[in-house]
Amino acid sequence: MMGLLARDGFELTPHASEAEVIVVNTCSFIDPAKRESIETILEMAEHKKTGAARRLIVAGCLVERYRDQILEQIPEVDAVVGTNELERIVAVAQGENAGAQHAAADGYLYHEFTPRVFTTPRHSAYIKITEGCDHPCTFCVIPQIRGHFRSRRFESVVSEATTMFQQGVREINLIGQDTTWYGEDLGVKDGLPILLERLAAIPSAEHAWIRFLYCYPNRVTQKLLDTIAAHKPLAKYFDVPLQHASARILKLMRRGQTGDQFLKLLDRVRRTIPGVTIRTSMIVGFPGETERDFKILCDFVKEANFDRLGVFAYSDEEESGSYALPGKVDHRTIQRRRAELMAIQKKISRAANKALVGKTRELLVEGPSADSDLVWEGRLQGQAPEIDGKVLITDAEDIDLAPGMLARAEITKAHDYDLEARVTGVIAAARPGVSAIAPGVIAGAPASPFRVLA
Repeated sequence: MMGLLARDGFELTPHASEAEVIVVNTCSFIDPAKRESIETILEMAEHKKTGAARRLIVAGCLVERYRDQILEQIPEVDAVVGTNELERIVAVAQGENAGAQHAAADGYLYHEFTPRVFTTPRHSAYIKITEGCDHPCTFCVIPQIRGHFRSRRFESVVSEATTMFQQGVREINLIGQDTTWYGEDLGVKDGLPILLERLAAIPSAEHAWIRFLYCYPNRVTQKLLDTIAAHKPLAKYFDVPLQHASARILKLMRRGQTGDQFLKLLDRVRRTIPGVTIRTSMIVGFPGETERDFKILCDFVKEANFDRLGVFAYSDEEESGSYALPGKVDHRTIQRRRAELMAIQKKISRAANKALVGKTRELLVEGPSADSDLVWEGRLQGQAPEIDGKVLITDAEDIDLAPGMLARAEITKAHDYDLEARVTGVIAAARPGVSAIAPGVIAGAPASPFRVLA
């Protein structure tokens, strides 16, 4: 949306007080996200009274679930834009009818010519390779919000990645609700391994990281594992949300498989990809989850020895299949179980980090720490941006560092989730800076009288 607005001459600003058009992009996957979205809308609405704001637009997933309620109950909102209507953002910012709905017939999916504004650091970026989901998980409302599963064309993804590398991006993270299903709707078997091979073969990917996120466990093939193991640019990182380990709860979730099957999968991943980092996420408090089910989950996490683990408190969403299930778990019990499971993982994480002390690893330099200019931060290949820990570079004053540099670093100290290290050498210098707006933007577009809060 920001790319489309910038291409049409709108000036973007991060300051709400300056914006004449404010766009709040929302999430509504779980209850805390809904609350945060609504609070932000109400906060931004105040700028129509005290700031320069003329229009307030609400976009994203919350619109898909509560379009009419937003317009009826928050009169300060001038227009809404759903997840399949993103290309309307320019017309809406210019004053199009608030309630108009023009969703794409087949669901919106951007391509390599769609203008983009990078909001990530210059050296790291995301590429969405799929949209929507066809899985029937009972706890999830994503299929209702994002629509049916659909893949971008191979050439579209490869073209965008090539341009990103040429513009200075060092790390690309491929995302989608289920990346392991990539290409299935196009009639391509092993679509994700084929795509990864193509991306790894891009000449400018030699000193780069290519990571994909969010695997569906029963779609992890040996071909996929072999491909990751065979190509250096492909990050040895595996994000496979398992959600639970109790066979009874997994059946209620309509996930299939069991904890024992998951353990076999994890063993196969580790045997095929030496040194791989494995991340997962779990849900506690699903309807019907007993103390016995929770113990099965805790024992499984201890045995699985995940490198990274996120724990979600079950959110009872009215459109989800699980909403009608009996045996709802009370809030206090859910929070207790979440804390207990995270305490187990904290010990595992600290032990794994301690095992790294004294070893040398490839490090992507991020930049100065927010806490001190004397300390810089970086990430190992096994640390995905935004969700995992980080590496504190303790000898930053002695080294000529730059964001986007690939370096060798010796791990010197371990914390629960973060590490400390000293740089011992440079693998690849930082690439020339990427432009703020990706391909497709019209250079020298005339300035608009509107400023849009991004």
